[in-house]
Amino acid sequence: MNKNIVEITNRIIERSKTSRSAYLAKIDAAKSNTVHRASLSCGNLAHGFAACGKEDKQTLKGISHSDIAIVSAYNDMLSAHQPYETYPAIIKAAVKETGGIAQFAGGVPAMCDGVTQGQPGMDLSLMSRDVIAMSTAVGLSHNMFDGALMLGICDKIVPGLLIASMTFGHLPTVFVPAGPMPSGLPNKEKARVRQMYAKGEVGEDELLEAESASYHSAGTCTFFGTANSNQLVVEVMGLHLPGASFVAPNGDLREQLTIAAAKQVTRLTQQNGNYMPIGKMVDERSVVNAIVALLATGGSTNLTMHIIAFARAAGIIVNFQDFNDISDAVPLLTRIYPNGHADINQFQEAGGMALLFKELIANGLVHEDVETICGRGLTRYTKTPILDSEGQLKWVDSVDVSGDPEVITTADKPFKTDGGMKVMKGNLGVSVLKTSSLREGSFVIKAPAVVFEDQHELQTAFDAGELEKDFIAVVRFQGPKARGMPELHKLTPPLGVLQDKGFKVALVTDGRMSGASGKVPAAIHLSPEALDGGLIAKVQTGDMVLLDGETGELTLLVDEAELAQRETSLFQVNGHHQGMGRELFGFMRRNLSSANTGACSLFDDED
Repeated sequence: MNKNIVEITNRIIERSKTSRSAYLAKIDAAKSNTVHRASLSCGNLAHGFAACGKEDKQTLKGISHSDIAIVSAYNDMLSAHQPYETYPAIIKAAVKETGGIAQFAGGVPAMCDGVTQGQPGMDLSLMSRDVIAMSTAVGLSHNMFDGALMLGICDKIVPGLLIASMTFGHLPTVFVPAGPMPSGLPNKEKARVRQMYAKGEVGEDELLEAESASYHSAGTCTFFGTANSNQLVVEVMGLHLPGASFVAPNGDLREQLTIAAAKQVTRLTQQNGNYMPIGKMVDERSVVNAIVALLATGGSTNLTMHIIAFARAAGIIVNFQDFNDISDAVPLLTRIYPNGHADINQFQEAGGMALLFKELIANGLVHEDVETICGRGLTRYTKTPILDSEGQLKWVDSVDVSGDPEVITTADKPFKTDGGMKVMKGNLGVSVLKTSSLREGSFVIKAPAVVFEDQHELQTAFDAGELEKDFIAVVRFQGPKARGMPELHKLTPPLGVLQDKGFKVALVTDGRMSGASGKVPAAIHLSPEALDGGLIAKVQTGDMVLLDGETGELTLLVDEAELAQRETSLFQVNGHHQGMGRELFGFMRRNLSSANTGACSLFDDED
């Protein structure tokens, strides 16, 4: 093992000793030595299987066979989740073959950040993660279930399901993906059209045509944003079947993987004598593995918050500094858009997860001997699923050499010697900078601030030609407590245009920039946020700011005496808490923690 990874893992174990011990005691107290429904009264149980058929009722009356919960984020507006429509019937039939029963325990909301980018609904996006966790908890609270299958893919959905799964850590749990859509218009071309639109060189018809050619089918969006980063992280934690993450939807291989996942969870239940609850399976080493894989592939910055949050649900305390130090120890092994030209399907064709596992294991970058849903050890994840000549699912040895060295490389010839994520610190606070996509020469920027309190204000200034200069955009009052921390992805095209013109530009914000953070330096997730006493609330247009992505310094270059005399800018609500459902989320918004502690509303300090 890489000694730095071992040292970081050990400090997380030590830091988490008290909380992890309490967590393990909690889930041990929640387990049952028989089926969980055995603790229900006759009236409880009768309600629990009232809608079942006669045969299923008979099975559920006994105490020998498992009842598996299906929790799904299906809706047919989201391309990634539309394939889940048919999964419950497939899963129920598969579990029945094992002698058990599967019941649809509950659906969870699933919003698409692609639809809500720049819209009022985006203010609900991060908070939807906690809603998903609570919705899952409601479904599992009936105590009918001996295991669970989680059907979810995108942005806040998988993290929400993970928080709930860790909360119900006494249940064996398997995550069931649906796969990416076929490759459409290349992501680089899509980005080019977006910038042309920002410059007024094409109209809305051309822009919509490009977007529709990129996002064109059922399945996950093909760039390496939060959705596909989620899938990678879940597989590295051993919660998917090997190689399941990026198999296309609606094919025979995908269906067989779904059937196999449904059967696999029954093998992990108490009734099958191989009890492996998710709360014990996922430990500090599993979480470190997730961070390593995220950074080795240049994944989404959103996962910095999400991993902190779901690890906390399992009694494991992780912080931004852990990400920074793991990044220093891990080489960048893939180039997938936005930090390369390839999409996720090209990654899959070049060797995919199996080859990535081989490289990480061979170089001692992950803890190999962790528990997974398939047993102990990540080596089994170096194999690839196929259908044999009779249509039977099996796993075979994967390639040893990348099919495209411009997409997947080796640790001795990395794209970068580090994982491309830097924690920024200074008088402005602590933030995260994704460096894996940055151009040479753009890591260090010292320039005057231009202050905005809404991303649309920046677009207006850009359209008016007021930003043809070197500057650092300071977009504040976007943090968890102020706005619910919406993604500011709409800033990407105008800032990209200015950078292409030769101006030195960067972004500092207490909001998020999304999994699509690219070539513009963006110090995001700034904590403390403006509404929570952060110095960002005192920045004025014209103040010099230093953003140094090499040393990790983020400093407002204003004399402390002057700062002490300045008034703190006040958050102007301006309707941001009303409309599109935002008025219902005040209680949650007020209770969100800072970004560097997961931006979560679900944990008390006393927990």
